[in-house]
Amino acid sequence: CFVLQLYNFGETVSIVFWTDTWKPESFFDKIEKNRQNGMHTLCLLDIKAKEQSLENLMKGRKIYEPPRYMSVNQAAEQLLAIIQNRRRQGAEPEVTENTVCVGLARVGAPDQQIASGTLSQMSTVELGGPLHSLVITGTMHPLELEMLQLFSVDPSSFESNASQKTT
Repeated sequence: CFVLQLYNFGETVSIVFWTDTWKPESFFDKIEKNRQNGMHTLCLLDIKAKEQSLENLMKGRKIYEPPRYMSVNQAAEQLLAIIQNRRRQGAEPEVTENTVCVGLARVGAPDQQIASGTLSQMSTVELGGPLHSLVITGTMHPLELEMLQLFSVDPSSFESNASQKTT
């Protein structure tokens, strides 16, 4: 439904909700490897349903936290934080604020939403209720690029940033 060629997808990754004490970045290496190989990356976003707090779990109480579903903008914010962290460590990541991404919400439902733009733009986009996914693009065919412009958050910035990785 979002016009990227399926044969051009690399490994899929999961992006999890960060906590104050746990902020994993290991999935980012797979995204970078896919991008270096010209492949798109499907990012599955975290779902927290029927989760107990640590306190309730320890006390054996069957009280569950309200469900939480990661949104495209939350995932993009975490990716931007990883990029900044890698730069502080002296690396220049393959994925940057200007990398073209596609945000998807409720795929297959009558109210599905699709938005394309830079990773920075994805951190501000609002696609409504769950479930969301994010695609980090690799090398794009000109036809893919042209079709993604139909879903562009900001066509002017999309054109200048998207042309970096086309075949």
